[in-house]
Amino acid sequence: MRQLVDLARAPQALLTRLRALNDAHAEQTSPLTPEALAGMCRAAFAAWAPEDGSAFLIAFDESADYASPNFRWFRDRYDRFVYVDRIVVAGDRRGEGMGRQLYAALFEAARASGRARVACEVNRVPPNPVSDAFHARMGFARVGEGGPAPGKTVRYLLRPLDTGGPAPIPRESD
Repeated sequence: MRQLVDLARAPQALLTRLRALNDAHAEQTSPLTPEALAGMCRAAFAAWAPEDGSAFLIAFDESADYASPNFRWFRDRYDRFVYVDRIVVAGDRRGEGMGRQLYAALFEAARASGRARVACEVNRVPPNPVSDAFHARMGFARVGEGGPAPGKTVRYLLRPLDTGGPAPIPRESD
């Protein structure tokens, strides 16, 4: 298991690398300025990456002051949740288990804080079949659909957490 860095305290060089990784996947996520990325990391429930910057995850809890229409969709419907705003794994590093490790750490932190579920969205238009398959393997199920921006439609996904013990983590690679 790789050591994860807390991005709220990450060196600038790592944040610069992660912003480039994010922006390489901007169709699936959205582009970020350096200031926006740093602010998200400071405000997040969880913002982690391996030291080599090959992947990252940023998630907010239900109390976050976050203007994302996707986050607000969940906040209007659920309490006690953690919302994954973005999880990105470099294309040449997929299949190494980093996405699973990031989610396993998030599931553990969410359960420890008493959260009942983890929420996210995946693009339907433009399609994101890699993320669809990954999230299905991680135990997420569709709970809705929305159109947060022109030309973009998303599936809202939810994964309940068993707060009485560790959540099962699929063995398939991401």
